[in-house]
Amino acid sequence: MIKQDIVIAGFGGQGILSAGKVLANAGMLEDKYVSWLPSYGPEMRGGTANCHVVISEEPVASPIINDATTLIVMNGPSLEKFEDMVVEGGLIIIDSSLVETEVKRKDVEVFRIPASKMADDMGNVTYANIILLGKLIAKTGIISKDSFEESLKKVLPAKKHYMIPEEVEALKMGMSL
Repeated sequence: MIKQDIVIAGFGGQGILSAGKVLANAGMLEDKYVSWLPSYGPEMRGGTANCHVVISEEPVASPIINDATTLIVMNGPSLEKFEDMVVEGGLIIIDSSLVETEVKRKDVEVFRIPASKMADDMGNVTYANIILLGKLIAKTGIISKDSFEESLKKVLPAKKHYMIPEEVEALKMGMSL
């Protein structure tokens, strides 16, 4: 059975909630069971933000994740807060452009990706979250690239559809790492 309990965390404005929503929608497009539970501080942009995404081949009992199979972090405080939530043998994907803190645990697989720098080099730092999701998709196979692209078309507002080709390139970049 394929199941991923994913926590995506960082600051508001980094596309944390959007990344989770696109990921969950892509799972739905593949007829999987999904849940997406956003959480953010009252400050919104610049405050803390995280979301729990569950993608499974069986019904999801709860949208709340206590034991994550994967953690994606885009700031240091999120790593400190959620690192212990990852199960033994789990996966931690870090935006190393923004997170200098080292993972303390030795029983998880860690990928440090300079996603914000890579996205900035592409001309749009907001693609950093997509690069990190690319690594998740390549490592776990939880959804396909095609479903992710289709999900972008459904989740992004029409006025942002012009960004989809570059977002797909960012996803491929992350998948190739």
